[in-house]
Amino acid sequence: MELKDILKQMVDAKASDVFVVPGLPFTYRVDGRQVRAGEAPLMPADTERFVRAVYDASGRDIGVFTSNVNHDDDFSFALPGIGRFRANVFRQRGSLATVIRVIPFGLPDPVAFGITEEVLSCADFQKGLVLVTGPAGSGKSTTLACIIDRLNHARQGHIITMEDPIEYVHRHGSCIVTQREVPTDVATYSEALRSAMRESPDVILLGEMRDADTIATAVTAAETAQLIFSTLHTTGAASTVDRIVDAFPPSQQRQIRIQLSMSLQAVVSQQLVPTVDGSVVPAFEIMRANHAIRNLIREEKTHQIDSVIAAGGAAGMRTMDQSLFSLVSAGRVEKETALQFAVHQEALSKRFEAEGI
Repeated sequence: MELKDILKQMVDAKASDVFVVPGLPFTYRVDGRQVRAGEAPLMPADTERFVRAVYDASGRDIGVFTSNVNHDDDFSFALPGIGRFRANVFRQRGSLATVIRVIPFGLPDPVAFGITEEVLSCADFQKGLVLVTGPAGSGKSTTLACIIDRLNHARQGHIITMEDPIEYVHRHGSCIVTQREVPTDVATYSEALRSAMRESPDVILLGEMRDADTIATAVTAAETAQLIFSTLHTTGAASTVDRIVDAFPPSQQRQIRIQLSMSLQAVVSQQLVPTVDGSVVPAFEIMRANHAIRNLIREEKTHQIDSVIAAGGAAGMRTMDQSLFSLVSAGRVEKETALQFAVHQEALSKRFEAEGI
């Protein structure tokens, strides 16, 4: 099948990803399930031909991939009348393969995606650091796109995004929005962030905090007058704080804890949970950095953060297990499914029993 046919079939099936790997037919991911297009497995020559067609469609030189010492390449492209896509091309067992993700035209509707007002209200911060965390494919980019869109229509200023690659395209609203793609427009996240500080930013979206250098620059920027959004592949607020601190050598960890305790505004952790109707819905843990949490970060007591979140409902906080309990109570998620995604399974199970669920 031709590239356009495969990707149109992907969009029509409302698939999130298509896997093009030797030894398998074209395989779509639809609501977390695998759907295989036919039975004939792809050969290495088939996947290489498909990958070259992707590069041709994107106007990108395949030499960018073949000269990459890591043997992978990540970029976005669009096919008129079909959609926008993000491709990751890589080698496996000596042959070419790719995973392509569909990026819908336009911006996501937070209601349709189940993004709550408590999450969207992160757009209300004037400065500081807001982190959206979770495993790959958990919807972090969608959540951030919704927050940035709210900012773009709620205030005036300059929003700068740095992404690898750009997924959602933001039009200028009441804000000026500039979007830079790594490495097409700028070599690295760290370089993009340093450059952004000279471009009169009010809000910065940093696609990912990948190393200590980028983290240090982001935290320092958040201490000044900027509002910084970024992501980490962590689960839960406490592990997110620990992950940031552990990125630094022991001699610097005390200083980064102090900086983080002053600049961190919120951590939103999310995961996609299967629903009773066969789709998926996000479950969120929301931490807002109040006085108690800032002290716990400073005093190296991050293991106590969960209990502060659990008691912080009035301040818009909730634990992952509280979010899962709400989804089950609303009839959207099965109890057994919620327990599979729970942080503290035994405690959540006892709460279900106490509530007669």
